[in-house]
Amino acid sequence: MIDKLELLLALARERHFGRAAEAMGVTQPTLSSALKSVEDQFGILIVERGSRFRCFTPEGERILDWARRIVGDARAMRQEIEALKKGLSGHLKLAVIPTSLPFLTELTVPICARYPDIRLTVLSMTSDSILARLENLEVDLGISYVDTEPPPRFETVRMYDEHYVLLVAPESPLAERDQVTWAEAGELPLCLLTPDMQNRRLIDLHLAEAGVKQSPTLESNSMLVLYAHVQSGSWSSILPSRLAETLDRPSRLRSIPLIKPTVTHKIGLVVTKREPHSPLVAAFIAHARRVAGLIQPQFARPAAVGALASNIKDDI
Repeated sequence: MIDKLELLLALARERHFGRAAEAMGVTQPTLSSALKSVEDQFGILIVERGSRFRCFTPEGERILDWARRIVGDARAMRQEIEALKKGLSGHLKLAVIPTSLPFLTELTVPICARYPDIRLTVLSMTSDSILARLENLEVDLGISYVDTEPPPRFETVRMYDEHYVLLVAPESPLAERDQVTWAEAGELPLCLLTPDMQNRRLIDLHLAEAGVKQSPTLESNSMLVLYAHVQSGSWSSILPSRLAETLDRPSRLRSIPLIKPTVTHKIGLVVTKREPHSPLVAAFIAHARRVAGLIQPQFARPAAVGALASNIKDDI
């Protein structure tokens, strides 16, 4: 049954019978047969289909919710048994908003040093995509904005606060300033992230609060592209201070704090609610709490993670 539910999750990801079958290494008739078997077992129609995939039915969406829980628990169980036999190992997939990529090494380097048998995949994506990938079990953890309460199916650990700076070339008239207002920044030729990024939407909001209607003359979903264009001297950019410092080593540009308003946004670890978490996820959460200096756990009882840590002799 678990294998059939895994195929169902693949179909939810791909929204296409052929691609889902290919992703799972089976033939399309095998996938169709598995889907029909689940439909017959529950006496419902899971997918609306003609010559191609259309959508999940309302009943199918509920089956999909349960499939995510069951498959997630089955994966966690298998990983815990392997950890008991061999120690902590396996593949951990992380999805990170682009502005937090420089921070990630504070989590990944110690984990990999402590557990050399762990393999990591890090994907850069938007905050909306992170939640979607977490929900469909495509990634294990996310790092994203946690300013507001997460949707009920997710849990968070606050890591740090994102502060904003204006990044300018040394020859900029503002280069020697100690502070710059958002209104002043909005009058400059700006290169910014594309509007699908949460960071860009926040910047637009704060510029609007300062009374500026900004239309950047260059947009990109690549931080390196923004940095290169600021370096040219023809553009300025607004970036989180941690990212600006990381990109600009050794320092060639000027990072100037933005005021009026002085704003921060909370960045944190995001995971799907599950208890217990898999050993890999539990270990990562435990380390994230230590890095963040959290005293009160935000989303899991200490005993839940502690028990797993004890079982696998995990004490990062």
